Amino acid sequence: MSKSFWGMFAEISLAYFFDLGGIFAGFMIASQLSIFQLSPWAIAIYPAIVSAKGVIGGLLSGRLGTALHLGTVYPRFLKNTKTFYELIQALIVITLATSVAMSCVSLIFGSLFWGITFTEFPSILAVVLATMALGLIITLLTIKVAFISFSRGLDPGIVVYPVMSTTADIIITLFYIAVLNIFFFDFLGPWIITLIALIHVFLVLYILPKNLHQLEFIKTIKESMVTLLFVAFIVNVTGTVLKGISNFVESRKEVYTVYPALIDMVGDVGSVVGSTATTKLALGLLSPSFSSIRNHVKNIFSAWAASIMMFIILAVLSLSMLGMLSLTSFLNLIMILLITNVIAVATITLVSYAVSILTFSRGLDPDNFVIPLESSLADSLTTISLLIALIMVG
Repeated sequence: MSKSFWGMFAEISLAYFFDLGGIFAGFMIASQLSIFQLSPWAIAIYPAIVSAKGVIGGLLSGRLGTALHLGTVYPRFLKNTKTFYELIQALIVITLATSVAMSCVSLIFGSLFWGITFTEFPSILAVVLATMALGLIITLLTIKVAFISFSRGLDPGIVVYPVMSTTADIIITLFYIAVLNIFFFDFLGPWIITLIALIHVFLVLYILPKNLHQLEFIKTIKESMVTLLFVAFIVNVTGTVLKGISNFVESRKEVYTVYPALIDMVGDVGSVVGSTATTKLALGLLSPSFSSIRNHVKNIFSAWAASIMMFIILAVLSLSMLGMLSLTSFLNLIMILLITNVIAVATITLVSYAVSILTFSRGLDPDNFVIPLESSLADSLTTISLLIALIMVG
């Protein structure tokens, strides 16, 4: 916790480096546009799935970071603590509940804005549940990254979520595309996808009776579900907003290319600020008041400075990949990205810190709220900020 600004900047920059991989997630979607055109809900629920998986991953990384520092979880899979195993089982239940809630909200938004009917709900539910069930593999990777980073003297609160958010985006995108291809192109496809979804349901039915009287398990479920129900609504708002402003993005290929990475980066800034704040609160190094933000300034500005550097790198990479790199195009794109950064990062930083303080001061576990809330809001904030920047710069 006593690292210098430059020490934090270097550590955070290393973690943010993985966000550059967000370009590949965008490329995969662009290369599979035909599959997304088979149904109006196929593209609309993609942002929701990516956001929801990111939120659940953020919840896990936040809890692990604090627990490892407190010693309530050991950096190993086998012979770990009761707290560790209850957390994993709670996440399996939360993933299913979030998937169902997200699908229900998608039906409402879909009937109002996407042009779908109730008859398509079973298809949406099966695809979402199957994709999120396959995405549980990401949970194992997240845990492994947390253990390795902690064992090597790094702060999991800084490293884990930034590293895994982009990795999770790429993996969940691959899973979603695979699920859609199986669902739409094989006559057994719907049955295969439904079977995958049912395996997750049966796993939850096995877990619940064993843990209904475990206080930590129930607390995690209760606190997380309040947040994730809100998230289920927000991610569908994001999907609808993205659909409505697609003209701005589609006409600018370089913006479309960096978009997934921008979402990751803004979410990562919020996660670093929020996760390090919750750890400091738990260790008694930060008082639960808004005025104590001055004792967290070094963390905030190191995270922000690293994000600006990465935005510049993203601009160069995007233009280079498209063969559009020139001084004029670079200045235009970097202006758009910097305006987006200032608006989105400033807002998400305040939100993350405020949620940390408010939840801790009310006796709640901030790790159940901070990253889930900020990562879902980051998508909407980045999208809106990008739209504002595009309007301002043109």
